[in-house]
Amino acid sequence: MRTMLLDPGMDLTLRPMRYPGFYERYRAAIRNTWTVEEVDLASDLADLATLEPGERHLINRLVAFFATGDSIVANNLVLNLYQHVNAPEARLYLSRQLFEEAVHVQFYLTLLDTYLPDHDERVKAFAAVEHIPSIRDKAEFCFRWIDSISELSRLETREDRRAFLLNLVCFAACIEGLFFYGAFAYVYWFRSRGLLGGLATGTNWVFRDESMHMEFAFEVVDTVRREEPDLFDDELAGRVVRMMEEAVAAELAFARDLCGDGTGGMTADNMRRYLEYVADRRLARLGLPARYGTANPFPFMEFQDVQELANFFERRVSAYQVAVEGEVAFDEAF
Repeated sequence: MRTMLLDPGMDLTLRPMRYPGFYERYRAAIRNTWTVEEVDLASDLADLATLEPGERHLINRLVAFFATGDSIVANNLVLNLYQHVNAPEARLYLSRQLFEEAVHVQFYLTLLDTYLPDHDERVKAFAAVEHIPSIRDKAEFCFRWIDSISELSRLETREDRRAFLLNLVCFAACIEGLFFYGAFAYVYWFRSRGLLGGLATGTNWVFRDESMHMEFAFEVVDTVRREEPDLFDDELAGRVVRMMEEAVAAELAFARDLCGDGTGGMTADNMRRYLEYVADRRLARLGLPARYGTANPFPFMEFQDVQELANFFERRVSAYQVAVEGEVAFDEAF
């Protein structure tokens, strides 16, 4: 009998390969290796000194979220995902994703050390999940979904597999696909004003990685739906929508904390509309109807989604691939 992707076990056979698409995703991730040492955050220090108090509050809250966000994702990957996605080519990709999450953690450690030179401020930032309510609420949302399948050592039943799918969708669509995209929007809003170019450069790399993580997870969902179409029924779809609504509410509370009464073009209401727009995109990727029908209020994020950006003042493009050879020409002025 042919093994399905969520069947319990530890398949070790790469030939014949059952899921070559997962292997190609692993190879693509390897080609896009980057290191934290390539990101020059020192150039941001002059910009930080010019920020208004509200902008400074926004940045401080944002880096406090960054301090633990990727660590939470990495924990779920190790504790819940790796053991249940039973294909060696898929586990290759998850191993690579774990490495990338470690690079992101290192990047945000370096970011906090650079942006918050005061020792006590750094300590508070790393403990944000304990004492900043808007960050604690997002972390508790994540922990609740990690715990939802923490007791499952094998996906033996239909309900076990549905619980796994909910966890996977949560981390792909709600955490990497919504919480992180909201964070990226703040970064790119500063960049659209010519500020914090070092942070934007590192974020380009993180953005690319997270987009690939999200698409891998959605491909796992697609595969499971083809193999076991009865799992993703109307009841499960309703639970996904309710999960997304809860994630939007948590991220909106974070936005209100960051933005206060508004900082230039970045307001909690604009962020609400952006979060609703992103949530609809994630639901559409899962084949579900739009929940909000909201347009994107941030044109700079449309640009980010369309292409891997190359800023003339950056050290290299975010779409860089290891061992690229040949000539590169720009046909248009940016």
